Amino acid sequence: MMKNLCALIPSYNEAKTIGGIVKGLAAKGITSYIIDDGSNDDTAAVAASEGAIVLRHDKNEGKGAALRDGFTAILKENFDAVLIMDGDGQHSLDDVDSFLKKMEDAGADIIIGNRMRDRTGMPFVRVATNLFMSYLISRLARVPIPDTQCGYRLLKRDVLKRINLETSNFEIESEMIIKAAKEGFKIESVPISSLYRDERSRINPVIDTIRFFRLLLRILTQR
Repeated sequence: MMKNLCALIPSYNEAKTIGGIVKGLAAKGITSYIIDDGSNDDTAAVAASEGAIVLRHDKNEGKGAALRDGFTAILKENFDAVLIMDGDGQHSLDDVDSFLKKMEDAGADIIIGNRMRDRTGMPFVRVATNLFMSYLISRLARVPIPDTQCGYRLLKRDVLKRINLETSNFEIESEMIIKAAKEGFKIESVPISSLYRDERSRINPVIDTIRFFRLLLRILTQR
């Protein structure tokens, strides 16, 4: 299995959960890069205390901006792949080995987590949105992806080097898929478990939908 691996975790006010995630990844021999996206709690300090490499935004710039800055830093190092996770504890560390095995077995360049096999606890609005978006993006990418909105992903270094990501918010997850597919990268999915607590989603249904369709318009007009 791939050994030269790091994790990238964009975080905003995740002081309660980020330490355990970084510690768990370290136990698996995985270096964590934390992008503290303008938090007003102790996210950065807690992550650093557990050995993470921490980059900080002075103000909240959005998940896409955090990921892009993280990718820039990671590409300066000699990692073969990057595991992207959320900082709120929703993604289980038990699934890391499944990502690695799937990438090896399928010879894939990107592995995307699939939460849709077991939707227990997933809010109805999220289920409906994921089904619609996954259908649309799968058609555009010309590859079936059951959960295009899942942020738990494993990407090879070559993907980061060859695709130019431009968006700054949640639409970056769709942009990543569409542009990687256009470049001919192989995309696969792997079932994962997700822990839904009482956290409030930071996705704004109206604003982020508008951002998504702006992204689609830009990509379609560039074809």
